[in-house]
Amino acid sequence: MSLTVNKKQNIFKTYGKSMIDTGSSQSQIALFTYRINHLSNHLKKNKKDFNTERSLVKLVVKRKKLLKYLKKNNLDSYKQLIVLLGLRK
Repeated sequence: MSLTVNKKQNIFKTYGKSMIDTGSSQSQIALFTYRINHLSNHLKKNKKDFNTERSLVKLVVKRKKLLKYLKKNNLDSYKQLIVLLGLRK
């Protein structure tokens, strides 16, 4: 996977509170979104890679649960994150 330490830190710095804020919902959702986009591009090239497809579905479910939690507990943060990541249309 093409996710280096620098990319992770950049994601956490952009969407979380700091570079070492790896546990907040916002930073985890952003990381999952990056990984989902990466796996989606992989599956466009490799249509019969069913193990990757299964892991993609798992990631989507995890992100959905975290988004539901964030929406329930912090609506303002949820709305900002949706706009920044471009998840809802």
